[in-house]
Amino acid sequence: MFFRSKKIPLVGLDVTSTSVKLLELSQSGSRCRVEHHTVEPLPPNSVNEKNISDVDAVAETIRRALKRSGTKNRNCAMAVSGSAVITKVITMPSSLGENELEAQVQLEADQYIPYALDEVNLDFEILGSTEGNPETVDVLLAASRSENVEMRVAAAEAAGLTPKVVDVEPYTIENAYILLGDQVPEEGLGKSVALFDIGATMTSLEVLNDQKMIYTREQAFGGKQLTEEIMRRYGLTYEEAGLAKKEGGLPDNYVTDVLDPFKETVAQQISRFLQFYYSASQTNSVDQIVLAGGCAALPGIDEMVETRLRIPTNVANPFSRMSTSGRINGQNLSDDAPSMMIACGLALRSFD
Repeated sequence: MFFRSKKIPLVGLDVTSTSVKLLELSQSGSRCRVEHHTVEPLPPNSVNEKNISDVDAVAETIRRALKRSGTKNRNCAMAVSGSAVITKVITMPSSLGENELEAQVQLEADQYIPYALDEVNLDFEILGSTEGNPETVDVLLAASRSENVEMRVAAAEAAGLTPKVVDVEPYTIENAYILLGDQVPEEGLGKSVALFDIGATMTSLEVLNDQKMIYTREQAFGGKQLTEEIMRRYGLTYEEAGLAKKEGGLPDNYVTDVLDPFKETVAQQISRFLQFYYSASQTNSVDQIVLAGGCAALPGIDEMVETRLRIPTNVANPFSRMSTSGRINGQNLSDDAPSMMIACGLALRSFD
């Protein structure tokens, strides 16, 4: 169920720890158009570190998102987090037919997956011929505990949607990376770009070299820490602090006493992520940093990171080369753009 799709129009549905992001795109030639878009906040604790804990609350939020967006499409693509998925590239004889290949992958999967196969959702995709050996093909194997997939499917179905694709978040970001062509050097060709998606509770790093993902890492860190500091400092509820963080209205000392120290922490976390990548890949540089996720919308965060790390840094806008339908609020879309990379990657599955 992970990868397969046959050009069915899909709504991209990104369920995060704090919101449901919905996006529907259309395509004319090589250009995309935003048809429907909304971000609907989730009740507290209905999703914890990307694991759904309250299916009913998530389903109700999806229903509200569908109504607000105005879409009539009821087919969707969703994603599970990279940490919930085991992936492995294996080689198979290129002479195998589709049914033979599927049977062989099932046999091979048993040695790579530390769970009984009846407890996982499993799929594979042929990546192409193995370099240096035309008699074999590289096959990407992906498996996740069934409960990770089923909770998302249950929430979508309860809201009246039919999930057609369950993808993996790092691959959705790789899929959406092509939309950033004008925002990275040489459109990413021959370049190494570190894309950080900094959400409310989790941060992920995808390193793309020559437009292909070569490294991914995920760990707990995100904008929730800033929200909690605003709560503590100014005596607000979590909801009030989140609203104030987004819309303003905090005391004059907010920037110097709260926001700037948090941005410093973001830069430190990014530096730490890159050190892990450098250690794993035997390299010590990237050509560009791209910031995505809700924290990427913090004013001046790209300048702070670039100054501290001395690496060119910008904020992702996957909509920069798209047109929009008349029903789209341009300001809302622009504000949400950095946090819509996963939703974009999912919505693009309509055109596979």
